[in-house]
Amino acid sequence: MIETGIYLFTGPEAGEKNDAINGIRDESRKVNGSLDEYRYFAADVRVADVIAQLQNESLFSSALFIVLRNAETIKTKAEIELIAGWAKQAQASGNILILVSDEMSVDKKLENAVPAGHRKIFWEMFENRKEQWLISYFKKNGFGVSADAVSQILEMVENNTESLKSECSRFFYCFEAGHQISAADVDKILTHNREESAFTLFESMCDKSKGKKERFETAVEILNKIRLSRESNAVAVIAGLTYCFRQLRNWNMLFADGRKPTDAQIKAGGFASKKNQERYKVAATIWSKGAVASIISLLAATDMNIRQEGSAFEDTRLVMLLHSIIIKEGIYCSDYSDL
Repeated sequence: MIETGIYLFTGPEAGEKNDAINGIRDESRKVNGSLDEYRYFAADVRVADVIAQLQNESLFSSALFIVLRNAETIKTKAEIELIAGWAKQAQASGNILILVSDEMSVDKKLENAVPAGHRKIFWEMFENRKEQWLISYFKKNGFGVSADAVSQILEMVENNTESLKSECSRFFYCFEAGHQISAADVDKILTHNREESAFTLFESMCDKSKGKKERFETAVEILNKIRLSRESNAVAVIAGLTYCFRQLRNWNMLFADGRKPTDAQIKAGGFASKKNQERYKVAATIWSKGAVASIISLLAATDMNIRQEGSAFEDTRLVMLLHSIIIKEGIYCSDYSDL
């Protein structure tokens, strides 16, 4: 039986996190018969308006179900007090508020407003678990998959189950059930037909065979292709780049203070393939630890600015972002005149 009230889900594993959110929603719908469902980003809505909505009874449904993402941006005392105040009487209301963040944690006071049993961190899966998840996913859908194909997929796709589901579902339209997916199939379906994405964009930004100016020009070309594709959403591009630079931060932590991690430790840190290891090894020579921290903050700020300004300045903001990362190594580009 699902409990009503407030929940806090953090961490980078988007697929399992979304499954948990959907599970709570479906159980609440069963209990209440009907449900008014809303999804917001903290940068796009006032916390006071969300709490007011939760406090008012729905005219058409028995309960409200609200998902509020980017909860790490909720920091002011007034916002946290509003949420904490509602949380104390939330069980009686029958409504549900789920706070979501891709970060590992949120403001401590906000975290303390959520009962311990309603908090969960969705860690990125270890490499061996990702392999087993992929094998099970193909099997569940009536397909086999070779070990080489699994390794190749994990090299090419952002390693959370949401992205893996999206990319691997393409095989189910291209082959008959019962087919054994091979490395050649991966090359045919994912590599040759691969669209530009935030991850190919990051790869181009790490191409040390080119100078800064050439890397910037190539990155802008790839960005333009992305903007013309089905993955054109600016927020999705920023989310993908944020994932890559968080991985770079993790790589730097593995080698901090002159440490020499074992192969097992490197793989456990999310860098199973040699190709992936080489990519982040090169990236670590391009951006310092301080630059990586600045870039992650810059990505978050750009995301918030785009949400607040709307689509009119998306392209400008994204080009300024790439310029700041590649040319200025994380230093904020204040306006177009800095380009």
